[in-house]
Amino acid sequence: MSLRFSILIPARLASTRLPGKPLADIAGLPMVVRVARRAAESGAERVVVAADDPSIVQACERHGVAAVLTRADHPSGSDRLAEACALIGLDGDDRVVNVQGDEPLMAPALVRRCAELLAERADCVMSTAAHPIETLADFLNPNIVKVVLDAAGRALYFTRSPVPCWRDGPSGALPDPPPLRHVGLYGYRAGFLRGFPRLEPAPLERLEALEQLRVLWHGERIVVHVTPHAPGAGVDTPEDLERVRALFAGAAD
Repeated sequence: MSLRFSILIPARLASTRLPGKPLADIAGLPMVVRVARRAAESGAERVVVAADDPSIVQACERHGVAAVLTRADHPSGSDRLAEACALIGLDGDDRVVNVQGDEPLMAPALVRRCAELLAERADCVMSTAAHPIETLADFLNPNIVKVVLDAAGRALYFTRSPVPCWRDGPSGALPDPPPLRHVGLYGYRAGFLRGFPRLEPAPLERLEALEQLRVLWHGERIVVHVTPHAPGAGVDTPEDLERVRALFAGAAD
């Protein structure tokens, strides 16, 4: 049976570090269109942008990308995705992969793998990805989220702290085997995603500022694909945008 899944791309016009980010030009196309076109290479049945502003919807439609207009006051991307699921009729065991609107370099194969994991793992309501951390600086950086797994490849915990602790290891060394850096790419069962905003936020979620901890706190499971290499970095700052523009310009030469 062929794999069936949809991709939802949340796109929010306001950004503190990069205003108007979804519409930023990358080699002649708005960034959110670049993200959607690359995500479509995963083989998804449909790719839909969940926008908070009509200008994003209009930009997508001009370039043949499906988009829906969601409320502008959602507190999180998950809330926006839940509304989008309702708008396009996804529910139950329908598989949805969330690709962030500022990830024009996300590998289509990794997106597809998140969908495949949901098809393979009936015990999990979500899927995500991680890769080995290579430097001590990344391991100690609280802006880099770590994840630890159980024997079945399910997340035990996500944290900004350097875990696991190598109690008997040499000072200043990375744990062995390498710790895992979480990749912000998620697959969901649509029925769970639609109900997620109604779940009580977890105390740990508030402390760590990591929404995925709500899932674990309520006793649900997240399966994690470990990829050997980090995916292409996202766009958070003007410097990131220039780096990605240079990559696309180089690819066109």
